[in-house]
Amino acid sequence: MEALKHYVAEDVEWHIPGRHPLAGTKRGIEAFMQFFHELGKAGFAAEVMILAANDTYVIDAHRGWSSQAQENIDINWVLLYQIEDGKIRRVQNFSGDLYSSDQFFNRFVQSEK
Repeated sequence: MEALKHYVAEDVEWHIPGRHPLAGTKRGIEAFMQFFHELGKAGFAAEVMILAANDTYVIDAHRGWSSQAQENIDINWVLLYQIEDGKIRRVQNFSGDLYSSDQFFNRFVQSEK
């Protein structure tokens, strides 16, 4: 994760859809890193299916899953990355099943308390 910081703008915006404690827009590298720390606690993993890019945008379609939490999740996600000055500036996440991701993250965060 520390190496990833070199590819992220200081004022990065990372938007996660949904109605769960990890949802919302994370602003700045520290919030970005904290989000991935929390995601790691859930045992979340990803497998890239498709990557496409031009000079300004990258589209990442991947399968995201967890088998370490009480309730497993296995859905597709699409992320739209905006690149500025060679760094990730903004990312919009799109869930293939918003209701399932809400349920998973709500249960996961509750079980962490």
